[in-house]
Amino acid sequence: MRGRAGTARRGSTIVVALLLSAAPTACSGTSRDGASAVRPADTTNATGTSVHSGGTIGARGSVCELPVTFDIAEDWKAEAVDPAAAGDSPAGEEVADALLRQGPVTTVCEVDAKPAGNIGFLRVFTGPPGAGDASTVLRAFVAAEEDVSEETYRSFTTGGLEGVEVEYARTSELLDEPKKERALAVGTAQGPVVLHLGGMDTEEHEQMLCAYELARRTLRNA
Repeated sequence: MRGRAGTARRGSTIVVALLLSAAPTACSGTSRDGASAVRPADTTNATGTSVHSGGTIGARGSVCELPVTFDIAEDWKAEAVDPAAAGDSPAGEEVADALLRQGPVTTVCEVDAKPAGNIGFLRVFTGPPGAGDASTVLRAFVAAEEDVSEETYRSFTTGGLEGVEVEYARTSELLDEPKKERALAVGTAQGPVVLHLGGMDTEEHEQMLCAYELARRTLRNA
């Protein structure tokens, strides 16, 4: 069941896509809420799309309290996910586990691109101390997906954190074609943290990369 977590989480994203018309790219908004005071950070990705910081999440008192902090793009809206509350829902713990858990980590925060005009999320997952180093956790995270190919791993360092990043392709059951996805993992004293960027399709994914790259560049221990 866990191997289908990525598919289950993103099913609703496809439905929303069918209801929305074309909109500007998510990395070119002007305001957002749900984060702390705006910081002047800019990131431009390989497609030439740029993004301004809409604030920082992760610190105590922010919308998502995490082992790390990072900047989110303007107009992207962050929302905490409570796995314990999901387990208490009528669907029960098993369904909640399938929807929120992927490999050794569990979803604790979602940063939604829809207010900025794209269909997709930057999701944050955390795991317990002792779950493994960044590389081990990230490889297990990807292995929990289905129909994954073309994985490319690389190491990186940011804000005093050492991490591992992966680019890969995943074949969607609904689109029946591969789409690009990206994720990174870092280790903290509180356990591993994984950031994942998907998207409705490869085009949406590439339009949102600037927001992911902003998060990676500003990643720090909380």
